[in-house]
Amino acid sequence: MIDDETRYRAVDSRDARFDGVFFTAVTSTGIYCRPSCPAVTPKRVNCTFYPTAAAAQGAGFRACRRCRPDSVPGSPEWNHRADLVGRAMRLIGDGVVDREGVAGLAERLGYSARQLQRQLTAELGAGPIALARAQRAQAARLLLQTTRLPVTEVAFAAGFASVRQFNDTVREVYDRTPSGLRAEVRGAGGGGSAGGPQAAVAGALSLRLAYRGSIDTGHLMDFLALRAVPGVEEVVSGARGVRTYRRTLRLPHGQAIAEVDALPPGDAVRPDRGWLDCRLRLTDLRDLTTAVHRLRALFDLDADPQAVAEQLGADPLLGPLVAGRPGLRSPGHVDPHELAVRAVLGQQVTVAAARTLAGRLAARYGTPLSMGTARPTSGEGEPSGGLSVLFPEAGALADADPADLAMPASRQQALRGLCAALAEGTVRLDPGVDREQAAEQLLALRGIGPWTVGYLRMRALGDPDVFLPGDLGVRHGLVRLGAPGDARSAAAAALAWSPWRSYAVHQLWASASDGPSDGASASDAR
Repeated sequence: MIDDETRYRAVDSRDARFDGVFFTAVTSTGIYCRPSCPAVTPKRVNCTFYPTAAAAQGAGFRACRRCRPDSVPGSPEWNHRADLVGRAMRLIGDGVVDREGVAGLAERLGYSARQLQRQLTAELGAGPIALARAQRAQAARLLLQTTRLPVTEVAFAAGFASVRQFNDTVREVYDRTPSGLRAEVRGAGGGGSAGGPQAAVAGALSLRLAYRGSIDTGHLMDFLALRAVPGVEEVVSGARGVRTYRRTLRLPHGQAIAEVDALPPGDAVRPDRGWLDCRLRLTDLRDLTTAVHRLRALFDLDADPQAVAEQLGADPLLGPLVAGRPGLRSPGHVDPHELAVRAVLGQQVTVAAARTLAGRLAARYGTPLSMGTARPTSGEGEPSGGLSVLFPEAGALADADPADLAMPASRQQALRGLCAALAEGTVRLDPGVDREQAAEQLLALRGIGPWTVGYLRMRALGDPDVFLPGDLGVRHGLVRLGAPGDARSAAAAALAWSPWRSYAVHQLWASASDGPSDGASASDAR
């Protein structure tokens, strides 16, 4: 917790580390800003602080057109908080309110709509409708300024129920009409934080994914490339040596292809760069918010790397690793069900073997890529580059032919049981699930042990405080540092690394001479 005086000092020093952690409303101007806004620092007496943009909007403040506070990274609190508010924020970010309403959100969380409203308002200054409204406003701005869609189509694509609601919200939040907001980019020569309007590719968007602090995109690309499932995802090299991660996405309303660029070599050491370039091609623009939220989770963009470095960097064992790899992230995933399947495929085999088997299952049981009018920017038609398929749904793999499952019978049973549980909903891995409850449900399944559960908590559920003491890569990394590599000693050492043990795992994986193992401990083969 930070007090208002600390917040004001952050504003006075334009400290970007606090962007997204709180918002500053200026009573003398009626606008709200991010802490790092480059405008003249307002007087302390004129400043009011809000935990969310929705709370500032609800109090009648408009978004600053200079610092664009709606485009900041999300608060790192929602990464590690496992309480009702944290779970609700992750679900709202995934677009659940737009798809299922407040009643659907409350049902997923196991609370009444009234209890949920009360809790969110008390802590965040805004209820679920206001929080979702702020998110829709951001999506609307992005669509207005990066596409040439008619304004009426933008309204419904952004999640608004009516054009009137859309117009009123844009005016309240940005003090502009939708047409005026779009004209700002044209007046700037087609620039802007998200790129100029696009006309050639229907469903195509270029945007910037904001992050705070430094970021090691080299580690992210290495990690994802090592595990890339053929046909579903790939890492390719482009101009100036910039690597790009590409993959297919299964979204609530349709399909998508996502491309995220690593930092250019010259920017890799600049913690103030602040964004990753991203391109999305969506068959249905209503999926924009969900796609962005899931990509942010994949690249761990809402993390606070300074908080992680302060904790782990002070440790005698990990300190040199942290100093040598600033901004290392703990990658999440875009599809928890897919990751669960891949975790079982990776039990007691090499990463390469698991990737090969996953590619075969994707080719056999996946959904063919069909982007409609959202043609690839490369002009190659479908499939797009090396992408041709969406990873199979859990229900399809629950009924897979045993001949297609090149693994021992016990692991086949584990895979089938897991997929059946995911398809039936008896095991949930959505962003708002209670992590402890999900772990108990997973451990009750045959063939699912502590390593698999820990790996899923770390990546599918975004838990920043998971340690894998039995993982071969972790043990090798510890031995390389001169520490005992047995599971008991590893678990004891990791107590000092809480609440950032997931990042410690990645530091150890990166330090291991053979890289991360993704191999299971013996307990997963019960």
